[in-house]
Amino acid sequence: MVLLLPEDLISSDRARLTGRRLRHVREVHRAVVGEDVAVGLLGGRMGRGRVLRLDDEVLELALDLDRDPPPKLPLTLVIAVPRPKVLNRVVAAAASLGAARLVLLNAWKVEKAYWGSPRMDPEHLRAQLLLGLEQARDTVLPELRLARLFRPFVEDELPELLGGGTGLLAHPGTGQSAPSPLVAPVTLAIGPEGGWIEAEVQSLLRAGLRPLDLGPRILRTETALAVLVGKLF
Repeated sequence: MVLLLPEDLISSDRARLTGRRLRHVREVHRAVVGEDVAVGLLGGRMGRGRVLRLDDEVLELALDLDRDPPPKLPLTLVIAVPRPKVLNRVVAAAASLGAARLVLLNAWKVEKAYWGSPRMDPEHLRAQLLLGLEQARDTVLPELRLARLFRPFVEDELPELLGGGTGLLAHPGTGQSAPSPLVAPVTLAIGPEGGWIEAEVQSLLRAGLRPLDLGPRILRTETALAVLVGKLF
């Protein structure tokens, strides 16, 4: 889907695009004047865009936004910050899977240098979320939170996020499966490469999460994310 930003609108039913999205429509969609492409307005409705102009400079679309985006999952993802080269995939996947909220959390085994990476810049993270929305044909951004201090977040904020729903801690070796049925909202915590340390596990359990075991295989963060969301929803 071509995701439109409010500043792309030149009238209530016209949009003008340049840059990456123009190139995408030309090179991937291979659209021509007169054809329709799937479009959505960030934070708004979805529909079709009729190509009025398409050249090296500009893509201009006539818009017919006639339906709502898909509903968000009642899901908060709490993910220990992964390596910078993995971060893009994790953030985009969280958006494409429909999570309502994403918390990127510090942990003992998260390298301090990760927090200084340009990929942790809020604008860069937002760009990855937008790519995830485009992939999934959605228009509503998940709420994004950066929690650099583990203990204050887990002790002060996490219990409130649970909201009387189900809190799950992905951690191997417990032998525990997901409860059925799930009580929404669901909060799912996924650890760093190398896993949570025992003190973190105990803190997360005290906050109201219960352990969840995916089996003997140790998965990459982005793989565990997809598997867990698929199992839960």
